[in-house]
Amino acid sequence: MRDRQAHDEFVSWVRGRQHKLLRSTYLLTGDVTRAEDLVQDALIKVAKHWEKLRNGNPDAYVRTILYRDNVSWWRSRREYPTSSPRDGAAPYDGDVVERSLMIAAALARLTKKQRAVLVLRYFDDLTERETAEILGVTTGTVKSQCSVALARLRELPELDELRGKNGDR
Repeated sequence: MRDRQAHDEFVSWVRGRQHKLLRSTYLLTGDVTRAEDLVQDALIKVAKHWEKLRNGNPDAYVRTILYRDNVSWWRSRREYPTSSPRDGAAPYDGDVVERSLMIAAALARLTKKQRAVLVLRYFDDLTERETAEILGVTTGTVKSQCSVALARLRELPELDELRGKNGDR
């Protein structure tokens, strides 16, 4: 970056988003180490283009990079996540860890596209249109993938505890 102000803006932007980006990317990948690598690589790409991005929408740009780089990674390897959500993560209290593990296991049972739609819509709180733009699909696809994914999650008995003791859906 050429000027100090741009550098300071970038650092401030990263500090305000890195935790959320890491969480979302972990939910997307199911692998803490790969999530960290993807976020780091994406932030490097954003830094290179910060002069142009800082007055636009760098959040959408970084999410698009994260999703597309993740897709490229699993397409080239056709491997499945193996690390546990606790690998390298800060310690949590027991209830949070248990809920996190349940959610991660449930998301892992979805297709990659369904998982991406749910993470972007409900964890990153994006609109259907924003999600569609990042994934390079139509809003109709986002709606249908979301509907199917939520229906699949509702069928999982292991999530009954999160919905309430009586299994209310």
